[in-house]
Amino acid sequence: QVQLVESGGGFVHTGGSLRLSCAVSRRTFSRYIVGWFRQAPGKEREFVATINLNGAHTVHADSVKGRFTISRDNLKDTVSLQMNSLKPEDTAVYYCAAESGLSVRTNSMEYTYWGQGTQVTVSS
Repeated sequence: QVQLVESGGGFVHTGGSLRLSCAVSRRTFSRYIVGWFRQAPGKEREFVATINLNGAHTVHADSVKGRFTISRDNLKDTVSLQMNSLKPEDTAVYYCAAESGLSVRTNSMEYTYWGQGTQVTVSS
């Protein structure tokens, strides 16, 4: 069983920054692809970013490219999402997800393990 716990959400004004963390309780963490997704009220869950096993390959959604950066530390079993230049449209519950495998994945349906989510609110 893989458990994921997100932290770092909160309230910021437009242009502010937040750093989300996803702690993964699994000794074989380095074998899991990790992704970040978000869901705003009344909207479908959408892809934000994903990272491969060693952190060398990342994919970011066009809506966050240049502002958000995903990274991982396999020694600490954590994946982070650095979010800069935040906008009100970034307001959502952010979830991290994990799946065993080699290739990065942008489709939420391809992830088995999910965290409980952390709220990010950006005010104008």
